[in-house]
Amino acid sequence: MSVAPVPSALPESSSDGFARLSRTRFLLSNEFGLILLIAAFALLFAVYTSGFLSVFNLFSLGRNAAVNIMIGLAMMTVIVTGGLNLAVGAIGVCAAMGCGWLLQILGLPWPVAILGGLALGAGLGAVNGWMVVRTGLHSFIITLATMSIFFGVMIFLTRAEAFRDFPEAMTAFGKMRLLTYLSPLLLLTFAVALALAWLYRFTVTGREMLAAGANPAAAELSGIRVGRAIILCHMLSGLLAGIAAMMLVTRNGAAIPSMAGQLGQDWLLPAFLGPVLGGTLLQGGKVSVLGTVLGAFLVTMLSSGLLMLQVGAFWVQTFLGLMLLVAVLLDKARRSWLARRNLA
Repeated sequence: MSVAPVPSALPESSSDGFARLSRTRFLLSNEFGLILLIAAFALLFAVYTSGFLSVFNLFSLGRNAAVNIMIGLAMMTVIVTGGLNLAVGAIGVCAAMGCGWLLQILGLPWPVAILGGLALGAGLGAVNGWMVVRTGLHSFIITLATMSIFFGVMIFLTRAEAFRDFPEAMTAFGKMRLLTYLSPLLLLTFAVALALAWLYRFTVTGREMLAAGANPAAAELSGIRVGRAIILCHMLSGLLAGIAAMMLVTRNGAAIPSMAGQLGQDWLLPAFLGPVLGGTLLQGGKVSVLGTVLGAFLVTMLSSGLLMLQVGAFWVQTFLGLMLLVAVLLDKARRSWLARRNLA
């Protein structure tokens, strides 16, 4: 029996076609659009503000972006399965206050206290995931309720008192400068983003999370434990929220109940803006870690630049809210256009 020979390479015309298709997809991607927007707004703020490119402002911008990116990543890990985590801010504050309690009240070493705070964040996230799986309710409802529950219990247990007795070895990390303008917090955030990219691209667990978000019924039929994937996503979200809170603690030198606003609501807008601008699908099944990083950085840069232009904080929040709405509508239109041309 003879077997037809297999060509060793694609014809040149096919290779050129694939290359053009790849370039078209990249030029129409969220990531490329965000890179252009970051470059354009950076140029705009550099021209029309004084001090935007100063060493101090670049250091502050990187330090603030590190926290916002981490918050966006915390929300992204739940959106992967088509869910939401409105309690991301409340979990972060609880993790920070738990760390302060272990350090200041129990007198534990600061590395142990940090690990305890992160474990608390992951545990609260796991509680959210378990409740979503057991009740069958959408995570929007569950996390809306637990946002108030977690925050209220934390206020009751701590009596709304801040923890400020943190060792210099811990707080120095948040104030450290590398190469005069680079914050190590930003390097930590990039390391976490790389780990998440590796998780979703090269591990079975990451692919199961994506499959559970894309089509839960088909994932169950293929042997994937969708409930377990949802719990793991919420646990990971709680862990990342805890990391974001620890970064704020090292930056501010204190764990404060209001560090994320009332009920942690101040984190919600940056939590959604990063993933949505970056191209993570709200219905689940697709994730863009790079897009989330770029989107959160753009949001941080816009907030900083607009404030330097002496735009009121209220109008900055209004602008960011409008940007979230426009981003969702534009992304829907872009995907429809790609689908009609078989480029999606």
